[in-house]
Amino acid sequence: MVRKALNVLILLPLAIVLIVLSVANRQTVAMALNPFRPEDTVLRFEAPFFVFLFAALILGMIVGSLATWFAQGKYRKRARLLREESLKWQQTASASRTQPAPRQIGA
Repeated sequence: MVRKALNVLILLPLAIVLIVLSVANRQTVAMALNPFRPEDTVLRFEAPFFVFLFAALILGMIVGSLATWFAQGKYRKRARLLREESLKWQQTASASRTQPAPRQIGA
């Protein structure tokens, strides 16, 4: 319930801001990828400004997600190794329960 409330508190204002930006920035703009000849139509994209805003937002989210995923790789590796070790110890423990205890000679 708390998580849902936090999502509403964060996502609702963000959605309102994005909708306002979209409505306010409907004019068509050109993005030229050729800095020496901006009038070059091959490397020029025309779209409403909010499309470029959303593209930058989505690209930033993807790059941030990838950076976080790569940065947390060592923790995932450690968790995987500990899980494998835990399974090995569980198998050893279950095998020792099914076998009779070893008898000591001379005792």
